[in-house]
Amino acid sequence: MKQISRTDDSVLARWWWSVDRVSLAILAPIILIGIVVLMAAGPPAAARFRIPDEFHFPLRQILFLVPALAFMTAISFLTPLQARRLGVLVFVGAILLMLFALLAADDINGARRWIDLGPMLLQPSEFAKPGFVVVAAWMLAEGARDRRFPGGAIAMGIYALFALLLLLQPDFGQWALVTGVWAAMFFIAGWGWIWMALLAGAGIAALTAGYFLSAHVAARIDTFIKPGAGEAYQVDKSLETIANGGLIGRGDSAPVKGALPDAHTDFIFAVAAEEFGFLLGAAIIILFAVFVARILTIAASLRSLFAQCAVSGLAAIIGFQAIINIGVSLRALPAKGMTLPFISYGGSSLLATALAVGLIFALTRRQRGAQRRKDIMP
Repeated sequence: MKQISRTDDSVLARWWWSVDRVSLAILAPIILIGIVVLMAAGPPAAARFRIPDEFHFPLRQILFLVPALAFMTAISFLTPLQARRLGVLVFVGAILLMLFALLAADDINGARRWIDLGPMLLQPSEFAKPGFVVVAAWMLAEGARDRRFPGGAIAMGIYALFALLLLLQPDFGQWALVTGVWAAMFFIAGWGWIWMALLAGAGIAALTAGYFLSAHVAARIDTFIKPGAGEAYQVDKSLETIANGGLIGRGDSAPVKGALPDAHTDFIFAVAAEEFGFLLGAAIIILFAVFVARILTIAASLRSLFAQCAVSGLAAIIGFQAIINIGVSLRALPAKGMTLPFISYGGSSLLATALAVGLIFALTRRQRGAQRRKDIMP
């Protein structure tokens, strides 16, 4: 294979020398771990769903992974202006699909979050998250650039619309994730602690309302506070699965994963810990932490406030989602259906994560010879 030279002026060469290759190097083992762990979690899940092909889930994941990686790479070639435009289009389209799901989609497990496309169930809110980050970052940056422009108010209105749709589905887990990301972006944009306190108060009020108005949310919180209350089967099995793995795992003799519901999605971290031990579980946590820290470090060095807010928000989506997924598996957080990026099974989650990472790379690539504001958007 021909080595790419720094003197090569082709599109691929310019991309290779402008993208952050350290982040790519960290991302590669995360994706590889996802395939390997899903090969272990897939057969028991297929048996529970009475699917004849025991590798149904890992094969479908690989089928989605190929276009997802191509999608991520294609987006990373965009300029910051093009990335912003894509983010706006994705957010508007996802919000319209969320409205459609609320009005016309089938009720699945008491929620209207998915649109049945035949080969897959599309969850529009997954794509709305990176789109929301880009749109909100744009408004916050424009408000900071021109104090007469109500960028902060518009961004707050966009958040309120997105949050309302999530709560109507209902999806309190995604709402909590989006609220945390929104708070981080607010802080980066330079808003004061009073606004942060108001946002935190609104979040606490919404959670309190959810506890008293939703029996499902109340059961999850009660189970977390008092493990003996409510339905704690999945979390109990998750802890048993993790403990059974020991230091280096049980390999093919891992017995508990077969009794763990959602082992291939929400509790895949537990399968990784039982199959390959504490060492792989720790490696997964370290890889996500290093990846997010690397992206935040790059964001801090960017000239554009829009890029700083957008990149930080996109990194926060990945980081917070990993924290929630792993925290639930360890009973450090109330149970909530949240996938582990690039590792859990799920077409919508995989494609949406690829979108977020592609936008990160597009906004952090070094723009050689950029002279116009639209190239770097300070």
